[in-house]
Amino acid sequence: MISREEALQILKDEGCDEKVIRHCITVSDKAVEVAKKNIEIGRDVDISLVEIGGLLHDLGRAKTHDMTHAIVGVKLAKKHDVEESVLEIIKRHIGAGVTKEEAAALGLPDDDYIPRTLEEKIVAHADNLVKGTKVITLEKRNELLEENGADEDIIKRINDLAREIDPDYF
Repeated sequence: MISREEALQILKDEGCDEKVIRHCITVSDKAVEVAKKNIEIGRDVDISLVEIGGLLHDLGRAKTHDMTHAIVGVKLAKKHDVEESVLEIIKRHIGAGVTKEEAAALGLPDDDYIPRTLEEKIVAHADNLVKGTKVITLEKRNELLEENGADEDIIKRINDLAREIDPDYF
Protein backbone atom coordinates (compact mmCIF):
# COMPACT_ATOMS: atom_id res chain seq x y z
CA MET A 1 0.00 0.00 0.00
CA ILE A 2 1.33 3.44 -0.86
CA SER A 3 1.91 5.80 2.05
CA ARG A 4 -0.04 8.91 2.99
CA GLU A 5 2.87 11.05 1.81
CA GLU A 6 2.96 9.24 -1.55
CA ALA A 7 -0.81 9.70 -2.00
CA LEU A 8 -0.52 13.42 -1.27
CA GLN A 9 2.38 13.66 -3.74
CA ILE A 10 0.27 11.97 -6.44
CA LEU A 11 -2.48 14.57 -5.90
CA LYS A 12 0.09 17.36 -6.28
CA ASP A 13 1.91 15.76 -9.23
CA GLU A 14 -1.35 15.36 -11.15
CA GLY A 15 -2.23 19.02 -10.59
CA CYS A 16 -5.00 18.88 -8.00
CA ASP A 17 -5.96 22.31 -6.70
CA GLU A 18 -5.03 22.94 -3.06
CA LYS A 19 -8.76 23.10 -2.18
CA VAL A 20 -9.28 19.62 -3.64
CA ILE A 21 -6.28 18.30 -1.70
CA ARG A 22 -7.63 19.77 1.57
CA HIS A 23 -11.04 18.20 0.80
CA CYS A 24 -9.37 14.82 0.20
CA ILE A 25 -7.50 15.07 3.51
CA THR A 26 -10.75 15.87 5.36
CA VAL A 27 -12.57 12.96 3.67
CA SER A 28 -9.69 10.62 4.51
CA ASP A 29 -9.69 11.72 8.16
CA LYS A 30 -13.48 11.28 8.40
CA ALA A 31 -13.26 7.88 6.70
CA VAL A 32 -10.60 6.71 9.17
CA GLU A 33 -12.83 7.89 12.03
CA VAL A 34 -15.78 5.86 10.67
CA ALA A 35 -13.48 2.87 10.04
CA LYS A 36 -12.30 2.92 13.67
CA LYS A 37 -15.92 2.95 14.86
CA ASN A 38 -16.59 -0.08 12.69
CA ILE A 39 -13.59 -1.88 14.17
CA GLU A 40 -14.90 -1.09 17.67
CA ILE A 41 -18.14 -2.93 16.85
CA GLY A 42 -16.24 -5.96 15.56
CA ARG A 43 -16.03 -5.33 11.83
CA ASP A 44 -12.83 -6.10 9.93
CA VAL A 45 -11.72 -2.90 8.18
CA ASP A 46 -8.42 -2.13 6.46
CA ILE A 47 -7.69 1.32 7.90
CA SER A 48 -4.73 2.00 5.58
CA LEU A 49 -6.90 1.24 2.55
CA VAL A 50 -9.57 3.61 3.87
CA GLU A 51 -6.99 6.33 4.52
CA ILE A 52 -5.34 6.09 1.09
CA GLY A 53 -8.66 5.62 -0.72
CA GLY A 54 -9.97 8.73 1.04
CA LEU A 55 -6.93 10.72 0.02
CA LEU A 56 -7.13 9.68 -3.64
CA HIS A 57 -10.91 9.48 -4.12
CA ASP A 58 -11.05 12.83 -5.96
CA LEU A 59 -7.77 12.51 -7.87
CA GLY A 60 -9.71 12.90 -11.13
CA ARG A 61 -10.68 16.43 -10.10
CA ALA A 62 -7.19 17.39 -11.24
CA LYS A 63 -8.66 17.21 -14.76
CA THR A 64 -12.47 17.52 -14.44
CA HIS A 65 -15.14 18.31 -11.86
CA ASP A 66 -17.97 16.46 -13.58
CA MET A 67 -19.20 12.93 -12.85
CA THR A 68 -16.41 11.43 -14.94
CA HIS A 69 -13.86 12.50 -12.34
CA ALA A 70 -14.06 9.01 -10.83
CA ILE A 71 -13.10 7.37 -14.13
CA VAL A 72 -10.40 9.96 -14.79
CA GLY A 73 -9.09 9.42 -11.25
CA VAL A 74 -8.72 5.69 -11.84
CA LYS A 75 -6.73 6.33 -15.02
CA LEU A 76 -4.44 8.80 -13.26
CA ALA A 77 -3.93 6.48 -10.28
CA LYS A 78 -3.00 3.57 -12.58
CA LYS A 79 -0.10 5.68 -13.92
CA HIS A 80 1.27 5.65 -10.37
CA ASP A 81 0.78 1.89 -9.88
CA VAL A 82 -1.82 2.43 -7.17
CA GLU A 83 -3.28 -0.81 -5.79
CA GLU A 84 -6.45 -2.22 -7.38
CA SER A 85 -8.37 -1.92 -4.09
CA VAL A 86 -7.71 1.85 -4.05
CA LEU A 87 -8.70 2.11 -7.73
CA GLU A 88 -12.05 0.53 -6.83
CA ILE A 89 -12.59 3.12 -4.07
CA ILE A 90 -11.87 5.94 -6.53
CA LYS A 91 -14.25 4.41 -9.09
CA ARG A 92 -17.12 3.76 -6.66
CA HIS A 93 -17.06 6.81 -4.37
CA ILE A 94 -19.62 9.01 -6.15
CA GLY A 95 -22.59 9.62 -3.82
CA ALA A 96 -23.53 6.20 -2.53
CA GLY A 97 -22.66 4.70 -5.88
CA VAL A 98 -24.09 4.82 -9.36
CA THR A 99 -25.99 1.89 -10.86
CA LYS A 100 -25.25 0.59 -14.34
CA GLU A 101 -28.48 2.21 -15.58
CA GLU A 102 -27.66 5.56 -13.97
CA ALA A 103 -24.13 5.37 -15.41
CA ALA A 104 -25.56 5.02 -18.92
CA ALA A 105 -27.82 8.03 -18.37
CA LEU A 106 -24.85 10.07 -17.07
CA GLY A 107 -22.63 9.13 -19.98
CA LEU A 108 -20.23 7.08 -17.85
CA PRO A 109 -18.64 3.92 -19.24
CA ASP A 110 -20.91 0.86 -19.07
CA ASP A 111 -20.26 -0.38 -15.53
CA ASP A 112 -21.68 -0.60 -12.03
CA TYR A 113 -20.25 2.01 -9.66
CA ILE A 114 -21.96 0.89 -6.44
CA PRO A 115 -19.50 0.49 -3.54
CA ARG A 116 -19.23 -3.16 -2.51
CA THR A 117 -16.54 -3.55 0.12
CA LEU A 118 -16.76 -2.02 3.57
CA GLU A 119 -13.79 0.20 2.74
CA GLU A 120 -15.43 1.44 -0.48
CA LYS A 121 -18.64 2.16 1.41
CA ILE A 122 -16.83 4.00 4.21
CA VAL A 123 -15.01 6.36 1.80
CA ALA A 124 -18.20 7.06 -0.17
CA HIS A 125 -20.04 7.79 3.08
CA ALA A 126 -17.25 10.02 4.41
CA ASP A 127 -17.27 11.96 1.14
CA ASN A 128 -21.02 12.51 1.58
CA LEU A 129 -20.31 14.02 5.01
CA VAL A 130 -17.71 16.52 3.78
CA LYS A 131 -18.55 19.72 1.93
CA GLY A 132 -15.29 21.38 0.94
CA THR A 133 -13.25 20.90 4.11
CA LYS A 134 -16.18 21.05 6.50
CA VAL A 135 -17.70 17.92 8.02
CA ILE A 136 -21.49 18.16 7.75
CA THR A 137 -24.34 16.07 9.08
CA LEU A 138 -26.26 13.58 7.01
CA GLU A 139 -29.29 15.84 7.45
CA LYS A 140 -27.36 18.75 5.92
CA ARG A 141 -26.26 16.53 3.00
CA ASN A 142 -29.91 15.57 2.43
CA GLU A 143 -30.90 19.23 2.49
CA LEU A 144 -28.20 20.11 -0.08
CA LEU A 145 -29.26 17.21 -2.32
CA GLU A 146 -32.90 18.28 -2.18
CA GLU A 147 -31.96 21.89 -2.97
CA ASN A 148 -30.07 20.63 -6.04
CA GLY A 149 -33.02 18.53 -7.20
CA ALA A 150 -31.50 15.11 -6.48
CA ASP A 151 -33.65 12.09 -7.23
CA GLU A 152 -35.35 10.50 -4.18
CA ASP A 153 -33.68 7.15 -4.97
CA ILE A 154 -30.24 8.76 -4.70
CA ILE A 155 -31.07 10.39 -1.37
CA LYS A 156 -32.43 7.07 -0.08
CA ARG A 157 -29.28 5.24 -1.22
CA ILE A 158 -27.07 7.75 0.61
CA ASN A 159 -29.12 7.40 3.79
CA ASP A 160 -29.19 3.60 3.54
CA LEU A 161 -25.40 3.60 3.16
CA ALA A 162 -25.04 5.77 6.27
CA ARG A 163 -27.25 3.41 8.28
CA GLU A 164 -25.33 0.39 7.03
CA ILE A 165 -21.80 1.47 7.85
CA ASP A 166 -21.81 4.39 10.29
CA PRO A 167 -22.43 3.48 13.93
CA ASP A 168 -23.53 7.11 14.48
CA TYR A 169 -26.56 6.40 12.27
CA PHE A 170 -27.52 2.91 13.50
